[in-house]
Amino acid sequence: MLTLYDFGNSVCCQKVRITLCAKGLDWEPIKVDLFKTEQYDPKYLQLNPKGVVPTLVHDGKPVIESTLICEYIDKTFPQAPQLTPADPWLQARMRLWTKMVDEGLHDGVTELSFSAMFRERMKNMSPEIREKRFRNVGDPRRTDRFKSTYELGVKSPFVAHGIAAYERAFKMMEDTLSGTGGPWILGSNPSLADINLMQYAARLDFLGLLDLWIKDRPHVESWWTAARQWPGFKSGLRDRISENEISEMRLHGPKIANEVVETILTVRHNMAAVMS
Repeated sequence: MLTLYDFGNSVCCQKVRITLCAKGLDWEPIKVDLFKTEQYDPKYLQLNPKGVVPTLVHDGKPVIESTLICEYIDKTFPQAPQLTPADPWLQARMRLWTKMVDEGLHDGVTELSFSAMFRERMKNMSPEIREKRFRNVGDPRRTDRFKSTYELGVKSPFVAHGIAAYERAFKMMEDTLSGTGGPWILGSNPSLADINLMQYAARLDFLGLLDLWIKDRPHVESWWTAARQWPGFKSGLRDRISENEISEMRLHGPKIANEVVETILTVRHNMAAVMS
Protein backbone atom coordinates (compact mmCIF):
# COMPACT_ATOMS: atom_id res chain seq x y z
CA MET A 1 0.00 0.00 0.00
CA LEU A 2 1.19 3.49 -0.86
CA THR A 3 0.35 6.56 1.20
CA LEU A 4 1.52 10.01 0.16
CA TYR A 5 1.65 12.87 2.65
CA ASP A 6 0.98 15.63 0.23
CA PHE A 7 0.25 19.32 -0.39
CA GLY A 8 -1.28 20.23 -3.74
CA ASN A 9 0.85 23.18 -4.83
CA SER A 10 4.15 21.95 -3.40
CA VAL A 11 6.62 21.46 -6.25
CA CYS A 12 8.23 18.53 -4.44
CA CYS A 13 4.87 16.81 -4.03
CA GLN A 14 4.05 17.49 -7.67
CA LYS A 15 7.25 15.72 -8.70
CA VAL A 16 6.26 12.59 -6.80
CA ARG A 17 2.65 12.67 -8.01
CA ILE A 18 3.80 12.93 -11.64
CA THR A 19 6.00 9.87 -11.10
CA LEU A 20 3.18 7.90 -9.46
CA CYS A 21 0.81 8.80 -12.28
CA ALA A 22 3.37 7.99 -14.96
CA LYS A 23 3.76 4.51 -13.46
CA GLY A 24 0.00 4.03 -13.24
CA LEU A 25 0.01 3.52 -9.46
CA ASP A 26 -2.75 4.10 -6.93
CA TRP A 27 -2.06 5.78 -3.62
CA GLU A 28 -3.84 7.18 -0.60
CA PRO A 29 -3.29 10.94 -0.27
CA ILE A 30 -3.10 12.58 3.15
CA LYS A 31 -3.04 16.37 3.04
CA VAL A 32 -0.42 18.18 5.11
CA ASP A 33 -1.45 21.85 5.13
CA LEU A 34 1.76 23.86 5.06
CA PHE A 35 -0.05 27.12 5.76
CA LYS A 36 -1.37 25.64 9.00
CA THR A 37 2.14 24.32 9.81
CA GLU A 38 0.85 20.75 9.98
CA GLN A 39 4.29 19.61 8.78
CA TYR A 40 5.51 20.28 12.32
CA ASP A 41 2.95 18.07 14.00
CA PRO A 42 4.86 15.63 16.28
CA LYS A 43 3.23 12.61 14.65
CA TYR A 44 4.27 13.77 11.19
CA LEU A 45 7.79 14.54 12.39
CA GLN A 46 8.13 10.89 13.38
CA LEU A 47 7.76 10.06 9.68
CA ASN A 48 9.75 13.00 8.34
CA PRO A 49 12.08 14.61 10.90
CA LYS A 50 12.82 17.48 8.50
CA GLY A 51 9.22 18.67 8.68
CA VAL A 52 8.75 18.93 4.92
CA VAL A 53 6.56 17.30 2.31
CA PRO A 54 6.23 14.90 0.67
CA THR A 55 6.62 11.65 2.57
CA LEU A 56 5.79 8.36 0.89
CA VAL A 57 4.87 5.44 3.13
CA HIS A 58 5.11 2.06 1.41
CA ASP A 59 3.86 -0.91 3.41
CA GLY A 60 4.46 1.01 6.62
CA LYS A 61 7.97 2.19 5.73
CA PRO A 62 8.51 5.95 5.19
CA VAL A 63 10.60 7.27 2.31
CA ILE A 64 11.57 10.95 2.35
CA GLU A 65 13.21 13.46 -0.04
CA SER A 66 11.28 13.84 -3.29
CA THR A 67 14.17 12.99 -5.62
CA LEU A 68 14.85 9.78 -3.69
CA ILE A 69 11.14 8.97 -3.54
CA CYS A 70 10.89 9.14 -7.34
CA GLU A 71 13.85 6.82 -7.80
CA TYR A 72 12.40 4.48 -5.16
CA ILE A 73 9.08 4.34 -7.01
CA ASP A 74 10.69 3.61 -10.36
CA LYS A 75 12.91 0.89 -8.84
CA THR A 76 10.21 -0.72 -6.71
CA PHE A 77 7.57 -0.79 -9.44
CA PRO A 78 9.46 -1.82 -12.59
CA GLN A 79 6.47 -1.77 -14.93
CA ALA A 80 6.66 0.49 -17.96
CA PRO A 81 7.46 3.21 -18.47
CA GLN A 82 10.98 2.89 -17.14
CA LEU A 83 11.94 6.37 -15.95
CA THR A 84 15.57 5.54 -15.15
CA PRO A 85 17.70 4.52 -18.14
CA ALA A 86 19.51 1.18 -17.96
CA ASP A 87 22.77 2.60 -19.29
CA PRO A 88 25.00 3.78 -16.39
CA TRP A 89 26.25 6.79 -18.35
CA LEU A 90 22.70 7.92 -19.07
CA GLN A 91 21.85 7.35 -15.40
CA ALA A 92 24.67 9.71 -14.49
CA ARG A 93 23.34 12.25 -17.00
CA MET A 94 19.87 11.91 -15.51
CA ARG A 95 21.17 12.50 -11.99
CA LEU A 96 23.12 15.54 -13.17
CA TRP A 97 19.73 17.18 -13.82
CA THR A 98 18.12 16.01 -10.60
CA LYS A 99 21.17 17.31 -8.73
CA MET A 100 20.82 20.67 -10.50
CA VAL A 101 17.21 20.88 -9.34
CA ASP A 102 18.00 19.98 -5.74
CA GLU A 103 21.00 22.32 -5.49
CA GLY A 104 19.63 25.40 -7.26
CA LEU A 105 16.24 25.39 -8.90
CA HIS A 106 14.32 24.32 -5.82
CA ASP A 107 15.53 27.20 -3.68
CA GLY A 108 15.16 29.47 -6.70
CA VAL A 109 11.50 28.69 -7.30
CA THR A 110 10.79 28.91 -3.58
CA GLU A 111 12.23 32.42 -3.38
CA LEU A 112 10.54 33.57 -6.59
CA SER A 113 7.19 32.26 -5.37
CA PHE A 114 7.73 33.83 -1.98
CA SER A 115 8.66 37.22 -3.40
CA ALA A 116 5.69 37.19 -5.79
CA MET A 117 2.91 35.85 -3.54
CA PHE A 118 3.66 34.73 -0.02
CA ARG A 119 5.54 37.91 0.84
CA GLU A 120 2.27 39.84 0.46
CA ARG A 121 0.49 37.37 2.71
CA MET A 122 3.10 37.75 5.41
CA LYS A 123 2.94 41.54 5.24
CA ASN A 124 -0.71 41.28 6.27
CA MET A 125 0.06 39.09 9.28
CA SER A 126 0.53 40.43 12.76
CA PRO A 127 4.18 40.66 13.85
CA GLU A 128 3.61 37.83 16.33
CA ILE A 129 2.21 35.43 13.72
CA ARG A 130 4.87 36.43 11.21
CA GLU A 131 7.68 35.68 13.63
CA LYS A 132 6.06 32.35 14.45
CA ARG A 133 6.08 31.47 10.75
CA PHE A 134 9.78 32.31 10.54
CA ARG A 135 10.50 30.18 13.61
CA ASN A 136 8.50 27.30 12.21
CA VAL A 137 10.75 27.09 9.18
CA GLY A 138 13.00 24.91 11.33
CA ASP A 139 16.09 25.13 9.12
CA PRO A 140 18.18 28.22 9.99
CA ARG A 141 19.32 28.58 6.38
CA ARG A 142 15.73 28.62 5.17
CA THR A 143 14.90 31.16 7.87
CA ASP A 144 17.66 33.43 6.57
CA ARG A 145 16.43 33.08 3.00
CA PHE A 146 12.80 33.78 3.86
CA LYS A 147 13.62 36.77 6.03
CA SER A 148 15.83 38.23 3.32
CA THR A 149 13.16 37.73 0.67
CA TYR A 150 10.48 39.12 2.96
CA GLU A 151 12.50 42.27 3.55
CA LEU A 152 13.97 42.79 0.05
CA GLY A 153 11.71 40.93 -2.38
CA VAL A 154 13.37 40.31 -5.76
CA LYS A 155 16.31 42.44 -4.61
CA SER A 156 17.26 39.71 -2.12
CA PRO A 157 20.52 38.00 -3.07
CA PHE A 158 18.78 34.66 -2.54
CA VAL A 159 16.27 35.49 -5.28
CA ALA A 160 19.14 36.55 -7.54
CA HIS A 161 20.85 33.22 -6.88
CA GLY A 162 17.67 31.42 -7.90
CA ILE A 163 17.29 33.45 -11.09
CA ALA A 164 20.91 32.65 -11.98
CA ALA A 165 20.29 28.94 -11.33
CA TYR A 166 17.39 28.99 -13.78
CA GLU A 167 19.44 30.81 -16.39
CA ARG A 168 22.21 28.22 -16.17
CA ALA A 169 19.71 25.36 -16.29
CA PHE A 170 17.77 26.61 -19.31
CA LYS A 171 20.96 27.43 -21.21
CA MET A 172 22.28 23.93 -20.54
CA MET A 173 18.91 22.47 -21.44
CA GLU A 174 18.82 24.24 -24.80
CA ASP A 175 22.31 22.99 -25.60
CA THR A 176 21.48 19.45 -24.46
CA LEU A 177 18.20 19.17 -26.38
CA SER A 178 19.79 20.52 -29.56
CA GLY A 179 22.39 17.76 -29.28
CA THR A 180 20.10 14.82 -28.47
CA GLY A 181 17.37 15.85 -30.86
CA GLY A 182 14.83 15.56 -28.03
CA PRO A 183 12.03 15.78 -27.44
CA TRP A 184 13.20 14.74 -23.97
CA ILE A 185 16.41 15.51 -22.12
CA LEU A 186 17.93 12.07 -22.63
CA GLY A 187 16.48 11.57 -26.10
CA SER A 188 13.28 9.93 -27.28
CA ASN A 189 11.84 8.86 -23.91
CA PRO A 190 10.95 10.87 -20.79
CA SER A 191 12.95 10.12 -17.67
CA LEU A 192 13.24 11.33 -14.10
CA ALA A 193 15.43 14.14 -15.48
CA ASP A 194 12.37 15.54 -17.24
CA ILE A 195 10.02 14.87 -14.33
CA ASN A 196 12.34 16.67 -11.94
CA LEU A 197 12.18 19.77 -14.13
CA MET A 198 8.51 19.77 -15.12
CA GLN A 199 7.01 21.29 -11.99
CA TYR A 200 9.72 23.96 -11.75
CA ALA A 201 8.98 25.09 -15.29
CA ALA A 202 5.26 24.86 -14.50
CA ARG A 203 5.57 27.15 -11.48
CA LEU A 204 7.32 29.79 -13.60
CA ASP A 205 4.62 29.36 -16.23
CA PHE A 206 1.81 29.82 -13.70
CA LEU A 207 3.58 32.95 -12.46
CA GLY A 208 3.79 34.27 -16.02
CA LEU A 209 7.59 34.30 -15.88
CA LEU A 210 8.69 31.26 -17.91
CA ASP A 211 8.92 33.10 -21.24
CA LEU A 212 11.51 35.44 -19.74
CA TRP A 213 13.92 32.50 -19.94
CA ILE A 214 12.76 30.35 -22.85
CA LYS A 215 11.27 32.62 -25.52
CA ASP A 216 14.55 32.56 -27.48
CA ARG A 217 15.28 28.90 -26.72
CA PRO A 218 13.24 26.91 -29.24
CA HIS A 219 14.33 23.47 -28.04
CA VAL A 220 13.27 24.25 -24.48
CA GLU A 221 9.97 25.61 -25.78
CA SER A 222 9.38 22.34 -27.66
CA TRP A 223 10.25 20.36 -24.52
CA TRP A 224 7.76 22.40 -22.51
CA THR A 225 5.04 21.78 -25.09
CA ALA A 226 5.70 18.03 -24.88
CA ALA A 227 5.79 18.13 -21.07
CA ARG A 228 2.42 19.87 -20.79
CA GLN A 229 0.83 17.28 -23.06
CA TRP A 230 2.35 14.29 -21.26
CA PRO A 231 -0.38 12.35 -19.37
CA GLY A 232 1.66 12.08 -16.17
CA PHE A 233 2.06 15.85 -16.03
CA LYS A 234 -1.64 16.49 -16.50
CA SER A 235 -2.87 13.99 -13.95
CA GLY A 236 -0.08 14.52 -11.41
CA LEU A 237 0.17 18.31 -11.50
CA ARG A 238 -2.24 20.37 -13.57
CA ASP A 239 -5.40 18.52 -12.54
CA ARG A 240 -4.52 18.72 -8.84
CA ILE A 241 -4.11 22.50 -8.48
CA SER A 242 -7.19 24.57 -7.76
CA GLU A 243 -8.26 27.38 -10.06
CA ASN A 244 -7.95 29.76 -7.10
CA GLU A 245 -4.30 28.84 -6.69
CA ILE A 246 -3.65 29.26 -10.40
CA SER A 247 -5.42 32.63 -10.42
CA GLU A 248 -3.33 33.82 -7.47
CA MET A 249 -0.10 32.88 -9.20
CA ARG A 250 -1.15 34.54 -12.44
CA LEU A 251 -2.14 37.68 -10.56
CA HIS A 252 1.03 38.17 -8.55
CA GLY A 253 3.80 36.78 -10.77
CA PRO A 254 3.76 39.56 -13.40
CA LYS A 255 4.25 42.14 -10.63
CA ILE A 256 7.88 41.10 -10.25
CA ALA A 257 8.59 40.45 -13.96
CA ASN A 258 10.50 43.68 -14.64
CA GLU A 259 12.84 43.13 -11.69
CA VAL A 260 13.37 39.51 -12.74
CA VAL A 261 14.29 40.63 -16.28
CA GLU A 262 16.87 43.05 -14.89
CA THR A 263 18.51 40.25 -12.94
CA ILE A 264 18.44 37.84 -15.90
CA LEU A 265 20.19 40.42 -18.08
CA THR A 266 22.82 40.97 -15.40
CA VAL A 267 23.41 37.23 -15.10
CA ARG A 268 23.71 36.85 -18.88
CA HIS A 269 26.18 39.74 -19.05
CA ASN A 270 28.32 38.20 -16.31
CA MET A 271 28.21 34.76 -17.93
CA ALA A 272 29.25 36.23 -21.29
CA ALA A 273 32.11 38.08 -19.65
CA VAL A 274 33.41 34.87 -18.12
CA MET A 275 33.17 33.03 -21.46
CA SER A 276 34.95 35.75 -23.44
